[in-house]
Amino acid sequence: MLTFKTIRQTAATGIMTEHYLRLLVAEGRCPGIYSGNRFLINVEALSELLDRQSREGVQENG
Repeated sequence: MLTFKTIRQTAATGIMTEHYLRLLVAEGRCPGIYSGNRFLINVEALSELLDRQSREGVQENG
């Protein structure tokens, strides 16, 4: 089952700061949906995105 949380709830988990999450949403790079005026983050997809970017960074740096 998909887990959706608000920006503030996601930041409280310690994944990343609220400010950085808001920047990702503004840039359209954060996985999730709008429900009214709130953006709900797909936490599982965000974790996968961060894992993938981390692996790519390690491979590029040797």
